[in-house]
Amino acid sequence: MNLDPLWTDLTTELLDILASYRSRVAELNVREKADRTLLTEADLAVEDMVISKIRAVDPDARVLAEESGSGSWRPGHDEEPERIWVIDPIDGTAEFVNPHSTEFCSVVCLLERREPAAALIVAPELGDGGKPIVVVASRADETITVNGRPATYNREPIRVASLTRSARSEAPPHEIGMAEAGYALKTRTTSQTLDMLRTALDLTDLAAGAPRFDLFYRPRQKVWDGLAGLCLGEIVGLMSTDVNGKRHLPVPMETLAQPEPTFASTVMGRPEAVKWFVELARDSPIGTPKSS
Repeated sequence: MNLDPLWTDLTTELLDILASYRSRVAELNVREKADRTLLTEADLAVEDMVISKIRAVDPDARVLAEESGSGSWRPGHDEEPERIWVIDPIDGTAEFVNPHSTEFCSVVCLLERREPAAALIVAPELGDGGKPIVVVASRADETITVNGRPATYNREPIRVASLTRSARSEAPPHEIGMAEAGYALKTRTTSQTLDMLRTALDLTDLAAGAPRFDLFYRPRQKVWDGLAGLCLGEIVGLMSTDVNGKRHLPVPMETLAQPEPTFASTVMGRPEAVKWFVELARDSPIGTPKSS
């Protein structure tokens, strides 16, 4: 399937619809979901639009979508479609409703045989001067483009980690160990997709001062928050596992069939950083790294 026309169409529509809602963000009805994340009418409108665009090119599409928009689907235990589309209409809704933040994006990832095969990430205001950053990834071609040009991969270790967690949660012991090992830490959750993106790619040419990470870790990560990032990581040559060192991919059907498909944990980054982190986790009696 040639996805280029779909990605182009979706990018145009996403930039328009997100700009429209951001222009009146103070007027949006915002509610808190059961998991304490936020939901707005913008999330639902974006999700509906993306599903309709996908179904225009793939009428029998199986779609895993985060919100309660039309077309949400969960596989049966005896069902394993060739293709599954995974949508996060707005990753970082709390940032989207903050007029001073640009840390949000819309994400579409295509699974083929339960492996992330292609992804589109549209961050409409992330670039310098509030310009969009659009990332397109294809594992078949082993390519990633950023705003239509070949992406710059993160090559040099910088000892910075994204250990995102809920603002309501207490700092876990492994954060102390990471800091003692010389890592600078980002712990505040914004868009998990964007942190995974910046673990794989260097965006500083387009967004001065954009963070780069050697390691991304998130316990209980929803699949729509992680699959596009895992797609980028596979292309770039990063390592991705759970905190016990077990690979996520291909994604188990039992994970996709959950009412809210969730990885128990996700660790992604430079292989040496991931191996170090997992080794510390293995040595910890509580299952998380505690020292360096």
